[in-house]
Amino acid sequence: MDERMIFVSRWKQGEFIIDLCKEFGISRKTGHKFINRYKKFGPNGLYNQSRRPYSSPHATPVEIRDLIVETKKEKSTWGAAKIREWLLRRHSGVQIPSRFTVHEILNKYDLVQHRKPRRKGKTFSHSTLTQSQYPNDIWCADYKGQFKLGNGKYCYPLTISDHESRYLISCEGLENNRENTAFQVFEEAFEENGLPEYMRTDNGVPFSSNALFGLSKLSVWWMKLGIKLQRIEPGKPQQNGRHERMHLTLKIDTTRPAARNFLQQQEKFDQFKNLYNNDRPHEALNMKCPTEFYKPSKRKYPQTLTEPDYPLHDESKYVGATGKLKIAKNIEFHLTEALSEQKVGIREEDIGLWRITFMNLDLGLFDAHERKFRPFQQPQSPRVEISVLPMSTGRFVTYVPVDTAKQKSAPESKRQFLAGKL
Repeated sequence: MDERMIFVSRWKQGEFIIDLCKEFGISRKTGHKFINRYKKFGPNGLYNQSRRPYSSPHATPVEIRDLIVETKKEKSTWGAAKIREWLLRRHSGVQIPSRFTVHEILNKYDLVQHRKPRRKGKTFSHSTLTQSQYPNDIWCADYKGQFKLGNGKYCYPLTISDHESRYLISCEGLENNRENTAFQVFEEAFEENGLPEYMRTDNGVPFSSNALFGLSKLSVWWMKLGIKLQRIEPGKPQQNGRHERMHLTLKIDTTRPAARNFLQQQEKFDQFKNLYNNDRPHEALNMKCPTEFYKPSKRKYPQTLTEPDYPLHDESKYVGATGKLKIAKNIEFHLTEALSEQKVGIREEDIGLWRITFMNLDLGLFDAHERKFRPFQQPQSPRVEISVLPMSTGRFVTYVPVDTAKQKSAPESKRQFLAGKL
Protein backbone atom coordinates (compact mmCIF):
# COMPACT_ATOMS: atom_id res chain seq x y z
CA MET A 1 0.00 0.00 0.00
CA ASP A 2 2.84 2.40 0.81
CA GLU A 3 4.52 1.73 -2.52
CA ARG A 4 1.28 2.40 -4.38
CA MET A 5 0.88 5.74 -2.57
CA ILE A 6 4.45 6.72 -3.42
CA PHE A 7 3.85 5.72 -7.05
CA VAL A 8 0.71 7.86 -7.30
CA SER A 9 2.29 10.81 -5.39
CA ARG A 10 5.27 10.98 -7.74
CA TRP A 11 2.90 10.80 -10.71
CA LYS A 12 0.93 13.73 -9.32
CA GLN A 13 4.18 15.68 -8.96
CA GLY A 14 4.62 15.45 -12.73
CA GLU A 15 6.86 12.41 -13.29
CA PHE A 16 6.20 10.33 -16.40
CA ILE A 17 4.34 7.03 -16.03
CA ILE A 18 6.81 5.22 -18.29
CA ASP A 19 9.75 6.12 -16.05
CA LEU A 20 7.84 5.31 -12.86
CA CYS A 21 6.74 1.89 -14.15
CA LYS A 22 10.28 1.04 -15.16
CA GLU A 23 11.62 2.08 -11.74
CA PHE A 24 8.97 0.14 -9.79
CA GLY A 25 9.30 -2.89 -12.08
CA ILE A 26 5.67 -3.00 -13.21
CA SER A 27 3.97 -2.81 -16.60
CA ARG A 28 2.35 0.36 -17.89
CA LYS A 29 -1.00 -1.41 -17.82
CA THR A 30 -0.66 -2.00 -14.07
CA GLY A 31 0.51 1.58 -13.50
CA HIS A 32 -2.49 3.03 -15.36
CA LYS A 33 -4.79 0.68 -13.39
CA PHE A 34 -3.75 2.13 -10.02
CA ILE A 35 -3.87 5.70 -11.33
CA ASN A 36 -7.40 5.19 -12.65
CA ARG A 37 -8.47 3.67 -9.33
CA TYR A 38 -7.05 6.69 -7.52
CA LYS A 39 -8.91 9.07 -9.82
CA LYS A 40 -12.19 7.23 -9.29
CA PHE A 41 -12.11 6.18 -5.60
CA GLY A 42 -9.33 8.20 -4.05
CA PRO A 43 -6.75 6.55 -1.71
CA ASN A 44 -9.20 3.72 -0.90
CA GLY A 45 -9.03 2.61 -4.50
CA LEU A 46 -5.41 1.54 -4.05
CA TYR A 47 -6.43 -1.36 -1.80
CA ASN A 48 -6.90 -4.80 -3.39
CA GLN A 49 -10.41 -5.05 -4.80
CA SER A 50 -12.67 -8.00 -3.93
CA ARG A 51 -13.08 -10.55 -6.72
CA ARG A 52 -16.40 -11.73 -5.39
CA PRO A 53 -19.05 -11.63 -8.15
CA TYR A 54 -21.89 -9.20 -7.74
CA SER A 55 -24.37 -11.99 -8.42
CA SER A 56 -24.41 -15.77 -8.65
CA PRO A 57 -26.58 -16.92 -11.56
CA HIS A 58 -26.75 -20.51 -10.26
CA ALA A 59 -27.80 -19.59 -6.72
CA THR A 60 -31.33 -20.40 -5.63
CA PRO A 61 -33.44 -17.22 -5.63
CA VAL A 62 -34.46 -15.81 -2.27
CA GLU A 63 -38.15 -16.24 -3.07
CA ILE A 64 -37.67 -19.98 -3.72
CA ARG A 65 -35.66 -20.40 -0.51
CA ASP A 66 -38.37 -18.65 1.50
CA LEU A 67 -41.01 -20.85 -0.13
CA ILE A 68 -39.08 -24.00 0.81
CA VAL A 69 -38.58 -22.84 4.40
CA GLU A 70 -42.25 -21.87 4.82
CA THR A 71 -43.36 -25.22 3.45
CA LYS A 72 -41.09 -27.05 5.85
CA LYS A 73 -42.47 -25.06 8.81
CA GLU A 74 -46.00 -25.96 7.77
CA LYS A 75 -45.15 -29.61 7.18
CA SER A 76 -42.44 -30.24 9.73
CA THR A 77 -42.46 -34.03 9.32
CA TRP A 78 -41.79 -33.90 5.57
CA GLY A 79 -38.40 -34.52 4.10
CA ALA A 80 -36.67 -32.71 1.25
CA ALA A 81 -37.97 -35.06 -1.44
CA LYS A 82 -41.60 -34.68 -0.31
CA ILE A 83 -41.33 -30.90 -0.09
CA ARG A 84 -39.79 -30.70 -3.55
CA GLU A 85 -42.47 -32.91 -5.07
CA TRP A 86 -45.25 -30.92 -3.34
CA LEU A 87 -43.83 -27.63 -4.63
CA LEU A 88 -43.53 -29.01 -8.15
CA ARG A 89 -47.20 -29.89 -8.10
CA ARG A 90 -48.34 -26.58 -6.59
CA HIS A 91 -46.03 -24.31 -8.59
CA SER A 92 -45.64 -25.89 -12.00
CA GLY A 93 -44.23 -22.73 -13.56
CA VAL A 94 -41.49 -22.29 -10.93
CA GLN A 95 -38.09 -23.98 -11.27
CA ILE A 96 -37.65 -25.93 -8.03
CA PRO A 97 -34.07 -27.05 -7.22
CA SER A 98 -33.03 -30.67 -6.79
CA ARG A 99 -33.75 -32.74 -3.71
CA PHE A 100 -30.20 -32.36 -2.42
CA THR A 101 -30.34 -28.56 -2.82
CA VAL A 102 -33.63 -28.45 -0.93
CA HIS A 103 -32.03 -30.52 1.80
CA GLU A 104 -29.06 -28.14 2.03
CA ILE A 105 -31.39 -25.13 2.29
CA LEU A 106 -33.34 -26.75 5.11
CA ASN A 107 -30.11 -27.75 6.83
CA LYS A 108 -28.81 -24.17 6.59
CA TYR A 109 -31.88 -22.94 8.47
CA ASP A 110 -31.55 -25.77 11.03
CA LEU A 111 -34.77 -27.42 9.94
CA VAL A 112 -33.39 -30.91 9.46
CA GLN A 113 -33.91 -33.42 12.22
CA HIS A 114 -30.73 -35.46 12.39
CA ARG A 115 -31.16 -39.02 13.48
CA LYS A 116 -29.33 -40.19 16.55
CA PRO A 117 -26.58 -42.71 15.75
CA ARG A 118 -27.54 -46.29 16.36
CA ARG A 119 -26.07 -47.96 19.35
CA LYS A 120 -23.28 -50.22 18.21
CA GLY A 121 -23.23 -53.84 19.20
CA LYS A 122 -20.50 -55.67 21.06
CA THR A 123 -18.86 -56.61 17.78
CA PHE A 124 -17.66 -53.02 17.34
CA SER A 125 -16.60 -52.36 20.93
CA HIS A 126 -13.03 -53.62 20.57
CA SER A 127 -10.08 -52.26 18.66
CA THR A 128 -9.73 -53.41 15.06
CA LEU A 129 -6.29 -54.98 15.29
CA THR A 130 -6.67 -56.79 18.57
CA GLN A 131 -4.49 -59.70 19.60
CA SER A 132 -5.84 -63.12 18.76
CA GLN A 133 -7.21 -65.26 21.59
CA TYR A 134 -7.18 -68.72 20.06
CA PRO A 135 -6.15 -70.52 16.84
CA ASN A 136 -8.20 -69.56 13.77
CA ASP A 137 -9.30 -66.33 15.43
CA ILE A 138 -7.21 -64.30 12.96
CA TRP A 139 -5.59 -65.43 9.76
CA CYS A 140 -2.93 -63.23 8.15
CA ALA A 141 -2.47 -63.18 4.39
CA ASP A 142 -0.02 -61.33 2.17
CA TYR A 143 2.24 -61.61 -0.86
CA LYS A 144 5.91 -61.80 -0.10
CA GLY A 145 7.71 -59.51 -2.50
CA GLN A 146 8.03 -60.97 -5.98
CA PHE A 147 11.41 -62.26 -7.07
CA LYS A 148 12.89 -63.63 -10.28
CA LEU A 149 13.44 -67.35 -10.80
CA GLY A 150 16.39 -68.87 -12.61
CA ASN A 151 14.45 -68.99 -15.90
CA GLY A 152 13.75 -65.23 -15.73
CA LYS A 153 10.08 -65.46 -14.68
CA TYR A 154 8.74 -63.68 -11.61
CA CYS A 155 7.30 -65.60 -8.68
CA TYR A 156 4.64 -64.14 -6.36
CA PRO A 157 4.48 -66.18 -3.11
CA LEU A 158 1.04 -65.99 -1.47
CA THR A 159 1.25 -66.88 2.23
CA ILE A 160 -1.42 -67.49 4.87
CA SER A 161 -0.65 -67.97 8.56
CA ASP A 162 -2.53 -68.28 11.83
CA HIS A 163 -1.94 -65.24 14.03
CA GLU A 164 -2.15 -67.02 17.40
CA SER A 165 -0.11 -70.18 16.78
CA ARG A 166 2.15 -68.82 13.98
CA TYR A 167 1.15 -71.88 11.96
CA LEU A 168 1.94 -71.46 8.26
CA ILE A 169 -1.26 -72.55 6.56
CA SER A 170 -0.26 -72.03 2.97
CA CYS A 171 2.70 -70.88 0.88
CA GLU A 172 2.11 -71.01 -2.85
CA GLY A 173 4.35 -69.62 -5.57
CA LEU A 174 2.11 -67.96 -8.19
CA GLU A 175 2.77 -66.41 -11.56
CA ASN A 176 0.80 -63.26 -10.68
CA ASN A 177 -1.26 -61.67 -7.92
CA ARG A 178 -4.61 -61.78 -9.68
CA GLU A 179 -7.84 -62.74 -7.97
CA ASN A 180 -8.51 -65.97 -9.85
CA THR A 181 -5.26 -67.58 -8.70
CA ALA A 182 -5.72 -66.30 -5.13
CA PHE A 183 -9.22 -67.84 -5.03
CA GLN A 184 -7.78 -71.31 -5.58
CA VAL A 185 -5.21 -70.94 -2.80
CA PHE A 186 -7.74 -69.73 -0.24
CA GLU A 187 -10.30 -72.34 -1.22
CA GLU A 188 -7.79 -75.12 -0.62
CA ALA A 189 -6.84 -73.57 2.72
CA PHE A 190 -10.50 -73.34 3.78
CA GLU A 191 -11.25 -76.90 2.75
CA GLU A 192 -8.29 -78.23 4.71
CA ASN A 193 -8.37 -75.98 7.80
CA GLY A 194 -11.88 -74.52 7.98
CA LEU A 195 -12.78 -70.84 8.24
CA PRO A 196 -11.24 -68.14 10.49
CA GLU A 197 -13.11 -65.39 12.31
CA TYR A 198 -10.99 -62.59 10.85
CA MET A 199 -8.76 -62.14 7.82
CA ARG A 200 -5.99 -59.55 8.23
CA THR A 201 -4.41 -58.13 5.08
CA ASP A 202 -2.94 -54.95 3.68
CA ASN A 203 -4.74 -52.66 1.22
CA GLY A 204 -3.20 -54.09 -1.94
CA VAL A 205 -4.70 -56.25 -4.65
CA PRO A 206 -6.40 -58.67 -4.65
CA PHE A 207 -7.40 -58.20 -0.98
CA SER A 208 -8.62 -54.64 -1.54
CA SER A 209 -9.20 -52.23 -4.42
CA ASN A 210 -10.07 -48.65 -5.26
CA ALA A 211 -13.72 -49.59 -5.58
CA LEU A 212 -16.55 -48.76 -3.18
CA PHE A 213 -15.40 -49.24 0.45
CA GLY A 214 -12.24 -50.92 -0.88
CA LEU A 215 -14.19 -54.04 -1.81
CA SER A 216 -12.74 -56.63 -4.14
CA LYS A 217 -14.22 -59.87 -5.43
CA LEU A 218 -11.99 -61.78 -3.03
CA SER A 219 -13.07 -59.75 0.03
CA VAL A 220 -16.73 -60.01 -1.03
CA TRP A 221 -16.35 -63.79 -1.12
CA TRP A 222 -14.89 -63.73 2.40
CA MET A 223 -17.80 -61.63 3.62
CA LYS A 224 -20.28 -64.13 2.20
CA LEU A 225 -18.43 -66.85 4.09
CA GLY A 226 -18.94 -64.88 7.32
CA ILE A 227 -15.29 -63.78 7.66
CA LYS A 228 -14.65 -60.31 9.08
CA LEU A 229 -12.06 -58.19 7.34
CA GLN A 230 -9.14 -56.38 8.96
CA ARG A 231 -6.88 -54.03 7.02
CA ILE A 232 -3.66 -52.52 8.24
CA GLU A 233 -2.59 -48.94 7.55
CA PRO A 234 -0.53 -48.30 4.41
CA GLY A 235 3.18 -48.16 5.07
CA LYS A 236 2.90 -49.87 8.46
CA PRO A 237 3.74 -53.57 7.97
CA GLN A 238 4.52 -53.82 11.69
CA GLN A 239 0.77 -54.01 12.28
CA ASN A 240 1.03 -57.44 10.69
CA GLY A 241 4.43 -58.03 12.27
CA ARG A 242 4.17 -61.76 12.99
CA HIS A 243 3.44 -62.51 9.37
CA GLU A 244 6.15 -60.16 8.11
CA ARG A 245 8.69 -61.78 10.44
CA MET A 246 7.82 -65.14 8.91
CA HIS A 247 8.41 -63.61 5.48
CA LEU A 248 11.95 -62.69 6.50
CA THR A 249 12.72 -66.30 7.38
CA LEU A 250 10.99 -67.50 4.22
CA LYS A 251 13.08 -65.19 2.07
CA ILE A 252 16.36 -66.30 3.60
CA ASP A 253 15.59 -70.01 3.42
CA THR A 254 13.90 -70.29 0.01
CA THR A 255 15.01 -67.45 -2.28
CA ARG A 256 18.75 -67.25 -1.72
CA PRO A 257 19.29 -68.56 -4.28
CA ALA A 258 15.94 -68.98 -6.04
CA ALA A 259 15.07 -72.18 -7.86
CA ARG A 260 15.22 -72.55 -11.63
CA ASN A 261 11.46 -72.90 -12.26
CA PHE A 262 8.09 -72.85 -10.47
CA LEU A 263 8.01 -76.57 -9.71
CA GLN A 264 11.41 -76.51 -8.03
CA GLN A 265 10.55 -73.30 -6.17
CA GLN A 266 7.27 -74.76 -4.90
CA GLU A 267 9.17 -77.78 -3.59
CA LYS A 268 11.37 -75.41 -1.60
CA PHE A 269 8.26 -73.69 -0.23
CA ASP A 270 6.72 -77.02 0.79
CA GLN A 271 9.90 -78.07 2.58
CA PHE A 272 10.01 -74.72 4.39
CA LYS A 273 6.36 -75.05 5.44
CA ASN A 274 6.95 -78.49 6.90
CA LEU A 275 10.11 -77.33 8.69
CA TYR A 276 8.51 -74.12 9.97
CA ASN A 277 5.42 -75.85 11.37
CA ASN A 278 6.79 -79.14 12.69
CA ASP A 279 10.48 -78.78 13.47
CA ARG A 280 11.45 -75.14 13.93
CA PRO A 281 11.09 -73.97 17.58
CA HIS A 282 9.51 -70.57 18.09
CA GLU A 283 10.66 -68.31 20.89
CA ALA A 284 7.25 -66.68 21.30
CA LEU A 285 5.79 -70.19 21.80
CA ASN A 286 8.27 -71.08 24.56
CA MET A 287 10.48 -72.87 22.05
CA LYS A 288 7.66 -75.11 20.86
CA CYS A 289 6.53 -75.61 17.28
CA PRO A 290 3.38 -74.10 15.77
CA THR A 291 1.88 -77.52 15.06
CA GLU A 292 1.70 -78.18 18.82
CA PHE A 293 -0.77 -75.31 19.22
CA TYR A 294 -2.70 -75.20 15.97
CA LYS A 295 -5.91 -77.12 15.38
CA PRO A 296 -8.23 -76.85 12.36
CA SER A 297 -11.21 -74.58 12.73
CA LYS A 298 -14.60 -75.95 13.74
CA ARG A 299 -16.21 -73.69 11.16
CA LYS A 300 -16.27 -75.88 8.08
CA TYR A 301 -16.03 -74.54 4.57
CA PRO A 302 -19.49 -74.73 2.95
CA GLN A 303 -19.73 -76.36 -0.42
CA THR A 304 -22.45 -73.94 -1.52
CA LEU A 305 -22.97 -70.33 -0.49
CA THR A 306 -26.41 -69.17 0.55
CA GLU A 307 -27.55 -65.92 -0.99
CA PRO A 308 -28.12 -63.04 1.47
CA ASP A 309 -31.69 -62.25 2.45
CA TYR A 310 -33.06 -58.74 2.87
CA PRO A 311 -36.33 -58.95 4.82
CA LEU A 312 -36.25 -55.26 5.79
CA HIS A 313 -35.87 -54.04 2.21
CA ASP A 314 -38.44 -53.47 -0.52
CA GLU A 315 -36.77 -55.88 -2.89
CA SER A 316 -33.46 -57.48 -3.80
CA LYS A 317 -31.69 -57.50 -7.15
CA TYR A 318 -28.52 -58.89 -8.66
CA VAL A 319 -25.75 -56.58 -9.81
CA GLY A 320 -24.85 -57.04 -13.44
CA ALA A 321 -21.64 -58.61 -14.68
CA THR A 322 -20.21 -55.16 -15.43
CA GLY A 323 -21.14 -53.74 -12.02
CA LYS A 324 -24.35 -52.02 -13.09
CA LEU A 325 -27.49 -52.18 -10.95
CA LYS A 326 -30.95 -51.80 -12.45
CA ILE A 327 -33.39 -50.48 -9.84
CA ALA A 328 -36.42 -50.02 -12.07
CA LYS A 329 -37.31 -49.58 -15.70
CA ASN A 330 -34.95 -47.09 -17.34
CA ILE A 331 -33.18 -46.55 -13.97
CA GLU A 332 -29.71 -48.10 -14.05
CA PHE A 333 -26.34 -46.97 -12.69
CA HIS A 334 -22.84 -48.31 -12.13
CA LEU A 335 -22.34 -49.55 -8.56
CA THR A 336 -19.03 -51.47 -8.52
CA GLU A 337 -17.58 -54.43 -10.37
CA ALA A 338 -16.53 -55.93 -7.04
CA LEU A 339 -20.22 -56.79 -6.46
CA SER A 340 -20.89 -58.11 -9.95
CA GLU A 341 -23.47 -60.92 -9.95
CA GLN A 342 -24.05 -60.39 -6.21
CA LYS A 343 -27.44 -59.92 -4.58
CA VAL A 344 -28.07 -56.52 -2.97
CA GLY A 345 -31.01 -55.09 -1.07
CA ILE A 346 -32.91 -52.00 -2.21
CA ARG A 347 -35.15 -49.88 -0.01
CA GLU A 348 -36.85 -46.58 -0.87
CA GLU A 349 -36.03 -44.13 1.93
CA ASP A 350 -37.91 -41.25 0.34
CA ILE A 351 -39.55 -40.45 -2.97
CA GLY A 352 -36.92 -41.34 -5.56
CA LEU A 353 -34.22 -41.93 -2.91
CA TRP A 354 -33.04 -45.54 -2.68
CA ARG A 355 -30.75 -47.14 -0.07
CA ILE A 356 -28.45 -49.85 -1.47
CA THR A 357 -27.22 -52.57 0.92
CA PHE A 358 -24.97 -55.58 0.51
CA MET A 359 -25.49 -58.12 3.28
CA ASN A 360 -25.27 -55.91 6.40
CA LEU A 361 -23.17 -53.18 4.76
CA ASP A 362 -25.02 -50.01 3.73
CA LEU A 363 -23.31 -48.78 0.56
CA GLY A 364 -25.05 -45.49 -0.22
CA LEU A 365 -28.09 -43.72 -1.63
CA PHE A 366 -29.25 -43.45 -5.24
CA ASP A 367 -31.23 -40.35 -6.22
CA ALA A 368 -33.56 -41.18 -9.08
CA HIS A 369 -34.21 -37.47 -9.73
CA GLU A 370 -30.56 -36.64 -10.36
CA ARG A 371 -29.64 -40.19 -11.40
CA LYS A 372 -26.61 -40.14 -9.13
CA PHE A 373 -25.32 -42.66 -6.60
CA ARG A 374 -23.84 -41.10 -3.50
CA PRO A 375 -21.84 -43.56 -1.36
CA PHE A 376 -21.80 -43.12 2.35
CA GLN A 377 -18.74 -41.29 3.65
CA GLN A 378 -15.75 -43.55 4.03
CA PRO A 379 -13.24 -43.13 6.87
CA GLN A 380 -10.03 -41.19 6.35
CA SER A 381 -7.88 -44.01 7.69
CA PRO A 382 -8.08 -47.25 5.69
CA ARG A 383 -7.29 -49.19 8.84
CA VAL A 384 -10.80 -50.43 9.39
CA GLU A 385 -12.80 -53.55 10.04
CA ILE A 386 -15.79 -54.70 8.03
CA SER A 387 -17.91 -56.85 10.32
CA VAL A 388 -20.57 -59.13 8.90
CA LEU A 389 -23.16 -60.17 11.46
CA PRO A 390 -26.02 -62.66 11.06
CA MET A 391 -29.03 -60.96 9.54
CA SER A 392 -31.07 -61.57 12.69
CA THR A 393 -28.77 -59.50 14.89
CA GLY A 394 -29.06 -56.23 13.02
CA ARG A 395 -29.07 -54.66 9.61
CA PHE A 396 -26.45 -51.95 9.79
CA VAL A 397 -22.72 -52.55 9.58
CA THR A 398 -20.27 -49.68 9.76
CA TYR A 399 -16.59 -49.03 9.39
CA VAL A 400 -14.81 -48.70 12.72
CA PRO A 401 -11.71 -46.44 12.59
CA VAL A 402 -8.88 -47.26 14.97
CA ASP A 403 -7.92 -44.83 17.72
CA THR A 404 -4.23 -44.38 16.97
CA ALA A 405 -3.78 -42.46 20.24
CA LYS A 406 -4.08 -45.73 22.10
CA GLN A 407 -1.14 -47.28 20.29
CA LYS A 408 1.86 -48.31 22.34
CA SER A 409 5.04 -46.28 22.40
CA ALA A 410 7.68 -47.01 19.80
CA PRO A 411 10.31 -48.43 22.18
CA GLU A 412 7.82 -50.86 23.72
CA SER A 413 6.58 -51.93 20.29
CA LYS A 414 10.17 -52.47 19.16
CA ARG A 415 10.95 -54.65 22.17
CA GLN A 416 7.86 -56.74 21.54
CA PHE A 417 8.71 -57.06 17.87
CA LEU A 418 12.20 -58.29 18.66
CA ALA A 419 10.73 -60.72 21.19
CA GLY A 420 8.44 -62.13 18.52
CA LYS A 421 5.23 -60.95 20.21
CA LEU A 422 4.02 -58.85 17.28
